Amino acid sequence: MRNALFVHVQSMPLRFFAETRTGEIQSRLTNDVSGVQSVVSEAAANFASSIAVVLSTLVAMTLIDWRLTAVSLSVAPLFLFLTARASAARRKASAEVQTALADLTSIAEEHLSVGGALLAKSFGRSAEGATRFSRRSADLALLQLRQALTGRRVGVVVQVVFSGIPAIIYFVSGTLAVAGAPDAPTIGDIVAFTTLQSRLYFPLASLLGLQVEIGGSLALFERIFAYLDLVPEIVDAPNATRLTRAKVKGHIEFDAVAFRYPAPPNSDVRRRRDTFALNGISFTAEPGSLTALVGPSGSGKSTILNLIPRFWDTTAGSVRIDGRDVREITLASLGEVIGVVTQETHLLHASIRENLRYARPNATDRLLWEALEGASLAERVRELPGGLDTIVGERGYKLSGGERQRMAIARVLLKDPPILLLDEATSALDSVSERHVQQALERAAQGRTTIAVAHRLSTVSGADEILVLDHGRIVERGRHAALRRKGGLYAELAKAQFGVETER
Repeated sequence: MRNALFVHVQSMPLRFFAETRTGEIQSRLTNDVSGVQSVVSEAAANFASSIAVVLSTLVAMTLIDWRLTAVSLSVAPLFLFLTARASAARRKASAEVQTALADLTSIAEEHLSVGGALLAKSFGRSAEGATRFSRRSADLALLQLRQALTGRRVGVVVQVVFSGIPAIIYFVSGTLAVAGAPDAPTIGDIVAFTTLQSRLYFPLASLLGLQVEIGGSLALFERIFAYLDLVPEIVDAPNATRLTRAKVKGHIEFDAVAFRYPAPPNSDVRRRRDTFALNGISFTAEPGSLTALVGPSGSGKSTILNLIPRFWDTTAGSVRIDGRDVREITLASLGEVIGVVTQETHLLHASIRENLRYARPNATDRLLWEALEGASLAERVRELPGGLDTIVGERGYKLSGGERQRMAIARVLLKDPPILLLDEATSALDSVSERHVQQALERAAQGRTTIAVAHRLSTVSGADEILVLDHGRIVERGRHAALRRKGGLYAELAKAQFGVETER
């Protein structure tokens, strides 16, 4: 179940991960699944033996005297009623506990990650984080106590009733004997019957308790299936075919593309049905060319990049690679032919070797060093005591920002894709790091179809074509010099940016 849940969550669109806390996902993968496994294991271990004892004992009791057996079973409806109520209460309590546990996991993940710890220390808010965690932990402890106590009354009632049943049996047996019933139970029958009846307590209590536990586990199943029932938005079409890497030329075409981000249910955004992130986007990127996307923040630059590997699907129009609609290509093969470098580089808490081999698992050390050379990072890695075996730390925090970016570039170089997408890969770097990264990017782009989102226009001044976006539309296109002479939005951006750079 855990593996199925993990695989299914991986198939969710980016929107799911943007709207869901990492700790919440982790809690369902670990705590919820473990809770279900615990109940299932207990049920498998106890149910068969308990039910066997109960049934065999009831058969023996019936053979002794069916009337006394009927009297004994008359309390069963009471047990079932109380157990059903306790099961419902446990289900509600379990849901509250798991929600609180997921919240606590999220708080821990937020505050104890490298970024969270850095944020807390830089603002002097570590104490507030500890207080928040402590309060939620106390809330969780109270909920867990209430969960543990839920259903205890059933056990008390069962014990009291079982203690009183022998007296009822003696009374009924005496009544039958006084009435002169020819088949009245003998003293031996009564002793044997009550002895068998006493054997019912522990297995019956176990079965009733198990029913309460199963009721609580239903809340866990609901949380797990709330994810499993989510339908992936981006999937392979029934007729999807693979791209053959060796045959991909890298011709990219946007044809009248429009895109609107799906709004969450009951969101006010749903009312703005005419608000498009992109509208009427048409352009062609020739094989081996560099196409730059520039424009104000929120103009749709990154959205264009995200449509090519199908992180999102177009609302209207089509995106084609070598004449084939990307929706008719398998997602796996799209991932094989497209390399992406973003501003936020994600590195595994592992060695440099393992991070690079994420792109090509069977790559030799020679290929790793070639990729590092191409990313202008080989010299720095050789200086490290561990070399390729150096652990980069959580999210790569042992490396500088420029080094993390060059690691991402080295990873793409190792992958060697025919299509390269760059999303403001140098915007957060200092001038020295930017120069190294820009040189690495230029080498990485050689011979590949490259589409780059640029914040600093100087990094794309040599682009074969520059597309200027504003409010989701292409308002200008051309080369750097021609666009500056045109006096439009690009010229304004260039004047403001280059003016600042000149003053510096």
